[in-house]
Amino acid sequence: MEPNSEIRRLLDVMPASGRMMTKIVSKPEQKKVIDAAFPLPWGQERPIYINFDLWRRLTKPQRDLLLLYQVSWLTGVKWLQPDIYQGLVLAGLLGGVVEVAQADVVGVIIAGGLSALAGVRIWRMNQSQESELTADKTAISIAKRRNYSETEAAQHLLTAIETVARIEGRSGLDFSELIRCQNLRAIAGLSPVGIPESKIENW
Repeated sequence: MEPNSEIRRLLDVMPASGRMMTKIVSKPEQKKVIDAAFPLPWGQERPIYINFDLWRRLTKPQRDLLLLYQVSWLTGVKWLQPDIYQGLVLAGLLGGVVEVAQADVVGVIIAGGLSALAGVRIWRMNQSQESELTADKTAISIAKRRNYSETEAAQHLLTAIETVARIEGRSGLDFSELIRCQNLRAIAGLSPVGIPESKIENW
């Protein structure tokens, strides 16, 4: 597989928001088939690293859905989306600036602590099982605009997750992947049992 031609093809599969926010990078030395670091708020682009020697062992539909999942997860991380936690981060930072100007050490510690706690909460929300299941659903939704049916897209993503584990030489799926696979089986009509929303929120 020639990486540049596959990258061009994958860019066509991606939604416009994905092309603007992410970048596909060939990384033949990595042991994972596809990988991306958690995006930090100051990062301007969100790279997706692919080992194309391993990537070519997947079918084209599996590659499409894996990429769409990764793009959906990366673009779904929102550091500046207005809600109470982002408000607390901002309030903490502004409070810290004011307290520094007034040379109030206790105030600086309190404001900094408030900002840090809210930042950790945002981090955890963006790395939760819920965010991964949401990325799966988003990937399937985008795939439907790329001539896949919902059932087909779910099946391809399901088999891609399982195939990647074998390619990487892992003995099995991790907990997060097991949850995702169960939910994808339900979407694909292969299992009557999905993941209840209330259960997701408690993880």
